[in-house]
Amino acid sequence: MSSATVSAVTSALGHWIAGQASTAGGGTLSLRSPVDGASLGQLPLADASVVDAAVRSAADAFAKWNKVPVKDRVQVLYKFKEIAQRRLPELATCVSRENGKTGDEAAAGVLRGLEVVEFACGLPALMGGEIMEVSTGVDCYTRRYPLGVVAGITPFNFPAMVPLWMFPMAIGCGNAFILKPSEQTPASPLILAAWLKEAGLPDGVFNIVQGGRSTVESLLDHPGIAAAAFVGSTPAAKAVFLRGTVAGKRMLTLGGAKNHVVILPDADPVLVAKNLTASATGCAGQRCMAASVAMGVGDCDGIIEAIAAEMRTVRAGYDMGAIISSTARDRILGFIDAAETSGAQLLVDGRRPELPSAKQGGNYVGATLIDRLVPGSAPVKEEIFGPVLSILRVGSLDEALAIENASEYGNAAAIYTGSGAAARYFEQHASAGMIGINIGVPVPRDPFGFGGWNASKFGTGDITGRDAVGFWTQTKKTTVKWSAPATSNWMS
Repeated sequence: MSSATVSAVTSALGHWIAGQASTAGGGTLSLRSPVDGASLGQLPLADASVVDAAVRSAADAFAKWNKVPVKDRVQVLYKFKEIAQRRLPELATCVSRENGKTGDEAAAGVLRGLEVVEFACGLPALMGGEIMEVSTGVDCYTRRYPLGVVAGITPFNFPAMVPLWMFPMAIGCGNAFILKPSEQTPASPLILAAWLKEAGLPDGVFNIVQGGRSTVESLLDHPGIAAAAFVGSTPAAKAVFLRGTVAGKRMLTLGGAKNHVVILPDADPVLVAKNLTASATGCAGQRCMAASVAMGVGDCDGIIEAIAAEMRTVRAGYDMGAIISSTARDRILGFIDAAETSGAQLLVDGRRPELPSAKQGGNYVGATLIDRLVPGSAPVKEEIFGPVLSILRVGSLDEALAIENASEYGNAAAIYTGSGAAARYFEQHASAGMIGINIGVPVPRDPFGFGGWNASKFGTGDITGRDAVGFWTQTKKTTVKWSAPATSNWMS
């Protein structure tokens, strides 16, 4: 995607309603690229009237779309996937420009999202119901039906991937969908909308409303919305879940994380160093699956030295992307400052990275490794959401598990070891929904769903995989008898 094309996308920022761009609303938001501080244009913000227009558009489209057989609905997804794969660089460049990811990270996120599109293409097999003769001459069977107009509220850190986790399954199941992307990364979803239209999706089946908190509240309060999914911080996820459920909607909201990694002395130092560095610094640490706290059990000095050496090779602005905003950057720096003041040891200090001249105006924090922290300290307890890895020294695997289990979060946990027994023990006792064994970013792949435990998720089920079919549909049970049975019973 050329710079001219990026400029064209950002200059056309707005909503997408009934298959058309719109700049209606109440007010605008100035956007700047986290890469270099350059202007990305003015984003129109949706007010209640814009949200209502999107809901009405979706409701009109749903009336026809839900009657289209599922095998025909997924043909649009097949075409969409082909377009997205062919034009991947266009979307990846837009993601990188507005989010700050490296080009490779942006492309990888899109490809991971397209895996969900591929899974959604199999909905004709996944939407099938059950049938059983429950009594002589009496059958029961089930059918899945869409919910109606549904919504997805997605974060800045994966502006293409997380929407792709939601809308392919939702529209494939027969719903009409309204996306509210992060107001910090509004352009990438507009590319997805244009590609869906090109793939033949009827106007109104997919809509976008841009905005912040008030736009989210308008969606959650609107009586025309049947269900909503959300990905973001834990406080926001809890608030969104409660507001939506009070309004009678089906809700699934994914929150933040503080992912713990246990390192046993028998772990492979090279593997640990490369994996943990990639996990902690990938996407500049702005992902809910990033390694955040590493707990060395016993004598792990050599392994920790290897991690430090690997982290020193990561260069902000070169190998590692930008932080989404100056506010987020300053918050991360505050954690590092506080750790140093408390007496912790900064093995790798990323507070003053050397940047290329073209990126001096961007928001960057270098890879940071903090040792000799204590349980309960802010860098160990709170979600930093930056390229910072905190280290605790513990005496046993049980001590490490006790620390992990005490966390309010439960997204992911991992262990590095050559012992199958230790790995199995960890898997059974760690309080997290996604477990890694010698893997630093244990993201499940379809058909296995993505979702954590504890305060990392509110609602039931996972956002991807087979659970997504259950979330975006409702089941109708039918009992039928066509002829008098030979014997009588309570169902006769």
